[in-house]
Amino acid sequence: MPQEIERKFLVIGDYKSVAFSKSRIKQGYISSERGSTVRVRIRDDRGYLTIKGASDSIGMSRFEWEKEISLQDAEDLMKLCEPGIIDKIRYLVQSGKHIFEVDEFYGDNSGLVVAEVELGSETEKFIKPIFIGKEVTGDVRYYNSHLMKKPFCKW
Repeated sequence: MPQEIERKFLVIGDYKSVAFSKSRIKQGYISSERGSTVRVRIRDDRGYLTIKGASDSIGMSRFEWEKEISLQDAEDLMKLCEPGIIDKIRYLVQSGKHIFEVDEFYGDNSGLVVAEVELGSETEKFIKPIFIGKEVTGDVRYYNSHLMKKPFCKW
């Protein structure tokens, strides 16, 4: 079963000048129940369907299944999503052997910038870039499915 292991951090410094890639992401949720989500994502001109299971007790690991779908299918499925589309630009930053995904949010989540790093195990070591701030792994307020329902502007 595919497992996603990641840690999440607030961003406190410049990340754009060290990013090697960026892309626009819009995503919605067909189902955003705590414990399992079904997400539709459009990343630039590509579509994806993702199913995620419940996070473990510390919020670092969970089941994740993702498949690329046609852009047209993604656009059609977006019409079935719950209210509250997530809109963000994702910057990719290399740090040692890891890639940090830095998400700069727009719309009702404007002003929020978080970084995630995917790991091979929960104890894997990594080099934190200088823009990494407080760790928020496991804090459900920073889950995209939660930001859709309770956006950053309402905190």
